[in-house]
Amino acid sequence: MWNKFICIGNIGKDDADLRYTASGQPVSNFSLATTSGWGDSKTTLWIRCTIWGKLAESLTPYLTKGKQVLVEGELQVDTATGGPRVWTDKSGNARASFEITARAVVLLGSKSVEPEDTEDEIPF
Repeated sequence: MWNKFICIGNIGKDDADLRYTASGQPVSNFSLATTSGWGDSKTTLWIRCTIWGKLAESLTPYLTKGKQVLVEGELQVDTATGGPRVWTDKSGNARASFEITARAVVLLGSKSVEPEDTEDEIPF
């Protein structure tokens, strides 16, 4: 079976923190907000992303609130339901979360760069 999930969204908050497992494996988690729809009918889906290894070490400093990223990875499913991970919060309310183990993360967008005024360069 093959499970590949690709999404583009914005980092939800400055919560990406690099830590290490007991065996020394680097891991980082971050929240990604994806939006679909137009006008007043927009919906936001929050996805919890996990990155491992050298990818986690190199990207974590850049995973800041509002940064747009493309994430490609494997969607994790609740073994009991086959859907999103289902859990109960502290207040006793049923909750569900979508989670991805990322295989690739691409930082999108860039800082605004003023073009140089040169007539001999073609801008493409």
